[in-house]
Amino acid sequence: MSAETFPLSTQTCEHRTAAALREAERAGQRGGFVRLREEAALSQARAVDRQRAEGVHARRLQGAPLAHKDMFFRAGELSECGSRILAGHRASHTATVLRRLDAAGAIDLGALHMAEFAMSPTGFNAHLGHGRNAWSDAHVSGGSSSGSGIAVALGLVAGALASDTGGSVRIPAAVNGVTGMKPTQHAISMQGVMPLSPSLDCVGVLARTAQDAASMLQAIWDADATDPHCLATGTRDFERSIERPLTRDDIIAVPAFDDGAPVSDEVRAAVLRVADALASCGATIRKVEMPDLREAGALATLVLGAEAASIHAKWLRECRGGYGEQVLRRLERGLLYPATRYVDALRLRARSMAQFVERHLGGAHALLLPALPYAVPTIEETLEGDAGEIERRFGDFSYWTRGINYLGLPGMSVPAGKSGNGMPVGVQLIGRAWSEDVLLRLAHQLQRRTGWHLPSILSHPRAV
Repeated sequence: MSAETFPLSTQTCEHRTAAALREAERAGQRGGFVRLREEAALSQARAVDRQRAEGVHARRLQGAPLAHKDMFFRAGELSECGSRILAGHRASHTATVLRRLDAAGAIDLGALHMAEFAMSPTGFNAHLGHGRNAWSDAHVSGGSSSGSGIAVALGLVAGALASDTGGSVRIPAAVNGVTGMKPTQHAISMQGVMPLSPSLDCVGVLARTAQDAASMLQAIWDADATDPHCLATGTRDFERSIERPLTRDDIIAVPAFDDGAPVSDEVRAAVLRVADALASCGATIRKVEMPDLREAGALATLVLGAEAASIHAKWLRECRGGYGEQVLRRLERGLLYPATRYVDALRLRARSMAQFVERHLGGAHALLLPALPYAVPTIEETLEGDAGEIERRFGDFSYWTRGINYLGLPGMSVPAGKSGNGMPVGVQLIGRAWSEDVLLRLAHQLQRRTGWHLPSILSHPRAV
């Protein structure tokens, strides 16, 4: 982790971890936590101190305090996935990504708030209560990785794992003012992670900076024989690649926003502000046709609905009453999708991705898009109207992210200042498949030039 986020200290790792646990306990769910691993985390910290005393070479994440969305399984420990259905569930095995972070020397402080079974883009949870934005109790935290965005933004952890099926890394990163990376589809092992829609699910990372995101991604990136769908081969040196300055050969595509684009004036201004900053870093900005993500988003919704209904079919039969109303309605709708429509959606996927890349990336290295269509809403605003209106609003909220999962492309959310309501604004960098190094480098160089990722939440009234 960078010294900015995780400063070096003469204190023992055990002392620092104990202090971090106290802060997390004091914050409670307002800090994004649903459960702490006090003894286990202190045990990890003592092991780090022993290794340091024995002269063992420091590992990249050694002693870094992390916490993760409550859907990453660890053998013998609770993992409830924000649900009543899995209340009291203890995993029989440990997720590959957790084992890799352990091996890198990170300290796992505990489990973070999430939407029930990862099925809300706003952070709503009928059982745990709403996620509360790091900057305002009245505003949404983003979802479904609500706690990951909150805890990172409040500085309670240096980073967090999350999942992204339709925007669940990028949305909470954007609305809480932190950095979030969703990698290429199937790049990171999903072994030991609760699935929602295996064709769309991705493990991603949230951190304060692109540099820290690079460190975390590097630690979890590799092939995994226990996950046959994981396509990564070998490790990647993201930490080194991000340091190369931008030049005119680095081409960023920026859409020519038209009147029909689902984006507010202030979010559009944020995208153009980031484009100007990247140009000042040395990159070339190229205008491209405005992407229409409605079809990709609709196909993503179909795939997610069918696959989630299949995964939950047994529970829907045996313990239907354990679901929250919103999640139950979405799951049961998935049971009604014809198999032919689901197969067609998967069949069209590769062609859709190729057409999108050719049309909107062309010779560019990344496409700059909004992360959200409008400023961060209040919780009350997202609950107005009947059930149909609320669901339509959910769809609008994830318009810019959901289709990217269907296309299987990597996406990265980065802070881009504040909106008129004082809440963070985030934008996305979208790349070709396997271009995580490009996106991380663009984000890192942007953050070296600007201060949008730096405002201290600790001086804000919301700080815990």
